Amino acid sequence: MSFIKEFKEFAMRGNVIDMAVGVVIGGAFGKIVSSLVSDVIMPVVGVLTGGVNFTDYKFTLKEAVGEVPAVTINYGSFIQTMVDFTIIAFCIFCAIKAINTLKREPEPKESEPEKTPADIELLTQIRDLLKEKNS
Repeated sequence: MSFIKEFKEFAMRGNVIDMAVGVVIGGAFGKIVSSLVSDVIMPVVGVLTGGVNFTDYKFTLKEAVGEVPAVTINYGSFIQTMVDFTIIAFCIFCAIKAINTLKREPEPKESEPEKTPADIELLTQIRDLLKEKNS
């Protein structure tokens, strides 16, 4: 099998295409949630914490010298990224929970035993009567 033909078969599988669509939609969803966190949630958190902007939190390892920028650990950005992740994970959990709820098959109802057809019932009665006569 040629390399190109093998690659084509791999790329055209349904799972690969579904995964690609999921990655693209997930990227767009991530941008929406990042905007929600940075533009809506974090300002409210900043007001609640006394007007502090989390992205300004950093620990300076080495001060700036001339044109060389300072070396910092930006733990405020890390906190904001953790909030982003938590919200994204929660939203994905809710979406999967909703999908699983929709996919569940209804439990089969207990059906009543089927009624025996009249001709079979009549034959059964005849058999029982013959048994009684022969006994």
